Amino acid sequence: MSKKNKNINEEAKVEKEVKAEEAPKAEEEKAEKGLEERIAELQKENEELKANVAKEKDDYIRLMADFENFRRHSAEAKLELVSSASAETIKGLLPILDDCERAMKMLSDADDKVALEGTELIYSKLMGYLKTKGLEQIKAKDEKFDTDFHEAVAQVPVPEEGKKGLVFDVVQNGYTLSGKVIRYAKVVVGI
Repeated sequence: MSKKNKNINEEAKVEKEVKAEEAPKAEEEKAEKGLEERIAELQKENEELKANVAKEKDDYIRLMADFENFRRHSAEAKLELVSSASAETIKGLLPILDDCERAMKMLSDADDKVALEGTELIYSKLMGYLKTKGLEQIKAKDEKFDTDFHEAVAQVPVPEEGKKGLVFDVVQNGYTLSGKVIRYAKVVVGI
């Protein structure tokens, strides 16, 4: 073989060896790039999943808070309904109390003490029961006129300066139920 061919063969051999050495490096670099891209994709996916989990956790907490509010409001509504129903029942019994008071007033003027005692007993039992349910009679006679508790049905002139603006007489008793007025006292006010 000639020297020239020998050199060409050696150059080709060296070139093949260099290419053979560069090929795995190129493949390694390509594989590394692919892995880096995959890592970046997985990291991005991980961040998205974390964000979704945080959002779902927040949504869950809000849902639980909404449910707790709903439960509390439902319980309050039930209590209000029961309270309203008992208030209506007690309001229905107020005319009976008025009738008992009128009967006791009429019987006190009469000589029938047995009927008076029986009526007083019925009145006291009914009033005692209603007091356990939160009913209170509004104090009115000789009290300062208060529009929060009293309803003026008439005015009368009074000679004494100290009695002006005070309740002179009670036409119909008023009542509160658990601190809330269910019937205003109908009164005559001194002017």
